[in-house]
Amino acid sequence: MAALKRGSNVELTREIPDLPGVVLGVRWEVGPEPALAESLVVAAILCDHARRAPSAEHFVFFNQLTEPSRSVAMAGDDDDQVEVVFADVPGEVSRIVAVLYVNEGNGLRRGLGRLRSLTLRGLDPRDDRELVRSENLAPALDGETALALGEVYRHNGGWKFKVLGEGYRSGIAALAEDYGVIR
Repeated sequence: MAALKRGSNVELTREIPDLPGVVLGVRWEVGPEPALAESLVVAAILCDHARRAPSAEHFVFFNQLTEPSRSVAMAGDDDDQVEVVFADVPGEVSRIVAVLYVNEGNGLRRGLGRLRSLTLRGLDPRDDRELVRSENLAPALDGETALALGEVYRHNGGWKFKVLGEGYRSGIAALAEDYGVIR
């Protein structure tokens, strides 16, 4: 399977009509600073048609493992996966954005540009088979500390997967503000 470039998309449910959902898995390889891996956080933001989160409760991460409808939840042993159950996603939610950010609780300024590789994968939740993956997003990164990796979104009664690769140098606060998590 060819890796999807930034801006590319694929119709998941048109290709696999009985697909019940998708697991968004993030894979990375750290460079010369192994401590960076301990600071990385995978999260998801549920958005309406205007690309805005209805509330802060629609931000799923290590301190909030699911959202009100329980259609999107953190999964995986290392919290590096987000599981989406298509049938349970509320009608007002049109897209789920997978994000990665550096948790700067220790005050260090580590950037995502120090990663050797970074990909977002879409997996079949029934057997963990890889359905789609992004290109390596790391080479285009520099001082970004947060990144909208990709999204699954409603389209013509089905669901599509799209690679975003949109970086933020001002971290998760700027990304959360753009998506309406912080108002």
